[in-house]
Amino acid sequence: MWSGIRPIDLHEGIYDGIDGVSDKDQLRKTLRQARRDHVAAQPQAIRALLFNRPPVSLVETIPANAVIGLYHATRFEAPTRGYAQFFIESGHDIALPHFADRDAEMTFRRHTDPLGESDLEPGPFGMTQPADDAPAITPDIVFAPLIGFTPDGDRIGQGGGHYDRWLTDHGDVRAIGLAWDVQCVDTLPVEGHDRRLNTIVTPTRIYAVD
Repeated sequence: MWSGIRPIDLHEGIYDGIDGVSDKDQLRKTLRQARRDHVAAQPQAIRALLFNRPPVSLVETIPANAVIGLYHATRFEAPTRGYAQFFIESGHDIALPHFADRDAEMTFRRHTDPLGESDLEPGPFGMTQPADDAPAITPDIVFAPLIGFTPDGDRIGQGGGHYDRWLTDHGDVRAIGLAWDVQCVDTLPVEGHDRRLNTIVTPTRIYAVD
């Protein structure tokens, strides 16, 4: 395993100038930079191996007929293509977030081609998503992107609140975060609408919260 992993420690001064880490915009900026630096420092040969497939101990907890919600990863997010391919080959339906427009709530639509991505198109936020005519589908398990997380399952995302709202409306859905180890922090500012993750998977650990 690559040894250049160094989780963020809030007590080392990395958040100097942030008032009680309550300024979420500045916090996101700091965490994004730490994530970029971490990914850029990884040797390409190592990066290709990470998140290639979900851990066996996690797979064993997922029902055979579960619909799996993933996300189309950006350059510095924990990648999901290997997970999508694994779950499709295991007989699961795969769903990705979809937005009809910038004011629409997040929904999920079926994703059938994780390698060729022939069923995807640009979405209103610049993210790649299923085409508008892809069937709507509700995941049983959602793998969520994040900017930072705590070992207790608190999560900070992009700031739109899309995942928090969707997960609140679908309270029985299991929420699993995918992250680099460097994205782990000891504490995050949490608000009443924030939804805690059930599990977080990194290249070196599984944080089982529930």
